Amino acid sequence: MESVRGPELPGLLLRAERDALIPLLRSRPDEDFAIRTCCPGWTVRHVLAHCGAALTRVVEGRLGDGVFSPESNDRDIAERADWSNARIVDELERGMTEAGPVIAAAGRQGHGGLDGIALGEWVHAGDVREALGEPGAYEAGEALDPALELFAALTRARGAAPLLAAVDGRPVPLALGLDTDGGPEPARYRGSAGTLVRLLAARPLTGTRYELTGAREADLNFFG
Repeated sequence: MESVRGPELPGLLLRAERDALIPLLRSRPDEDFAIRTCCPGWTVRHVLAHCGAALTRVVEGRLGDGVFSPESNDRDIAERADWSNARIVDELERGMTEAGPVIAAAGRQGHGGLDGIALGEWVHAGDVREALGEPGAYEAGEALDPALELFAALTRARGAAPLLAAVDGRPVPLALGLDTDGGPEPARYRGSAGTLVRLLAARPLTGTRYELTGAREADLNFFG
């Protein structure tokens, strides 16, 4: 995997996820695109249409007021109602390929607000994998490492409360949130990477096992 940092990280995340998700989607029959996801009211097709539309907006610079609001998302999905599933996947693949350089350029200019879009698209890819019954929905593949690194960077940038996450199989705890340096002790998490992502993204926790001290589940909701 490429070794990059800083503004290039969102693009790395999108490309790694593209290489894993797009072949999976192309192997699925059309009826699978009608399966419901954990996103209220959205099927697999709706989630993919939203993701493709969001990344296309980034690539084309169409990011005016109200973009990515629930109403804007619904309009984007409705505009693609007559598209084939294959066309939906084609747009998503292009967006995952082309949005990275745009997000990187914004980051180098000091505008890192687009970084969260890449992270949100990766979480939605997990929503799709879970709906399709794929194992390790939020922790499979090479995209996990850049996703966790981006979570760490964005929680620090947004001044989130500190959290030390002892993730299964990783020798060093992941530091999330802003280092208070002499302030209160950070909250602590112990469990799998996938469950940590579910906590940070407010995804269903049914069937998971983890330990969380010094914080409530709601305190960890990054997208809240």
